[in-house]
Amino acid sequence: MFVIAAPSGAGKTSLVKALLDANASRSFSVSTTTRRKRPAEVEGSDYHFVDEQTFRRMVDADAFLEYAQVFDNWYGTTRDAVEQLRNTGHDVILEIDWQGARQVRERLPDCTSIFILPPSRAELERRLRSRAQDSDEVIARRLRDADADIAHSSEFDHVVVNDRFEDALAELERIFRPQN
Repeated sequence: MFVIAAPSGAGKTSLVKALLDANASRSFSVSTTTRRKRPAEVEGSDYHFVDEQTFRRMVDADAFLEYAQVFDNWYGTTRDAVEQLRNTGHDVILEIDWQGARQVRERLPDCTSIFILPPSRAELERRLRSRAQDSDEVIARRLRDADADIAHSSEFDHVVVNDRFEDALAELERIFRPQN
């Protein structure tokens, strides 16, 4: 079980995709969210999209291994999905925020937690702006939230700086490789 967290714009999603593409014995746990589906996203592949009422019912039923509110929306990882993936014998990757990572570490202390850092705040802002999908106000909020996220990086087993994508990916591969 590998838990990967990062501030928005650090390159977490791209790195996770590359990890999955490089090794068929890795599985990605698709999160559930109350966020609206973006045009290019696919239900069940990117996220399971639900309304807030459904999400609350799932919380009340203790369906989540972890959940948290991020950017005014709820995100969570279901227990059943994780158990099904773990039973396949594959490495399971959770791409979640630091709050969820903390919950997973408490419930599954055998997991490996990894925090992805951008090389600098200026580079993080450049990446967020180059996406061209958020307003200046949203980018400012993401940068404020990134400062809070980064303050929790010391809670993780590993910290990887995503300065050069290939180097960050190679470092992640070393972390995923079993130590004999």
